[in-house]
Amino acid sequence: MATWSIGRARPTASTMRPNAIRGRDGPDGELHAAQSVPPALADNRRMRSLVVGGTGFIGPAVVRGLLAVGHDVAIFHRGEHELELGEVAHVHGDRSRIRDHRDAFARFRPDVAIDMRAMTEADARGTVDAVRGIAARVLAVSSMDVYRAYGRLQSSEPGPLEQLPLTEDSPLREHLYPYRDHTPAGIGQRPPWLDAYDKILVERAVLGTPGIAGTVVRLGMIHGERDTQRRFYGEWKRMADGRPAILMTERAWAFRASRTHLANVAHAIVLAATNERAVGRVYNVAEEQALSYREWAALMAQVMGWKGELVAAENERLPAHLRDDAHTTYEQHLVGSTERIRRELGYAEVVGREEGLRRAFEWYAQAPAPDPPGDEKAEYAAEDAALVTLRGSAVLKG
Repeated sequence: MATWSIGRARPTASTMRPNAIRGRDGPDGELHAAQSVPPALADNRRMRSLVVGGTGFIGPAVVRGLLAVGHDVAIFHRGEHELELGEVAHVHGDRSRIRDHRDAFARFRPDVAIDMRAMTEADARGTVDAVRGIAARVLAVSSMDVYRAYGRLQSSEPGPLEQLPLTEDSPLREHLYPYRDHTPAGIGQRPPWLDAYDKILVERAVLGTPGIAGTVVRLGMIHGERDTQRRFYGEWKRMADGRPAILMTERAWAFRASRTHLANVAHAIVLAATNERAVGRVYNVAEEQALSYREWAALMAQVMGWKGELVAAENERLPAHLRDDAHTTYEQHLVGSTERIRRELGYAEVVGREEGLRRAFEWYAQAPAPDPPGDEKAEYAAEDAALVTLRGSAVLKG
């Protein structure tokens, strides 16, 4: 899944986390089911999928999609969040020791392993080693942050702007480990794996290991339920609070990036995992058209029934919490072509923009950010003061 998050108002609220059912821990590596072992596990005619890390943001939707097309499914995870996903087998363990669970995977006999959360080269190589000789293929969930255009966007790779849209054959970043010198917006507390994060190395491990086939899906920015980065949360919160305006720089409002709702991503992953044509292939996954952030905000306002203003201002005239990230060069947009997956696998969206936003907003209301990065009252006061100044100096751009 993508870890990057660009051009959004800062989240400000706090409250409870989304509901989850606590798992029942069994012996490490023991294959067991949340309710009962699916009888289809003994049926060689049914395709079997092993999902690594299937209880987070996108994983549950992938599992449900696989079940819907008749797969037998097992999930490898830590057992901390035992979601009710139907007749699914579970293997509990730490992914850093995933190789220790080869016997459990061999008993399940997966045709394909889908790694939802390979963040580092070590993650990917661990999964490949754990299922090589057992599964025929590994599918890795990657990110459009592999492209050189992302290096331009983050100011880490100076040079001319990259040509758009980005295809699966567009140049990749030349510098590895994009987050060693900063933490991306929306991440919160810096995770220990971030220094070693690089989806380029994940892709190489999955596509370049002898004896097992690979597939890669490169995701754009994903929003929806259970998104711990809560993309669009800042705008939703201000609209829900009846704020008079949302402020950003003109560059941030104009920025275009490939995005889509998690249900569409899950559908794409299921297609790629179940179609032999996807063997050895790489696919961008996002909406066909990349809207500007202003266009997204206008759509959010429509969904929310919000009548406020979308205001653009120079960076130095905005409150500190709304100023552009110093790492970001907004002139480089991040728009990927999704023509390949649509043509080869027949991919099409299953959830529209408005419905995707509604689902995300419903979840935001039920599970606001647990760790607000700032003082909401103070930030709103700063925004009000900036708005008065902008209107008084006649530099407000609607």
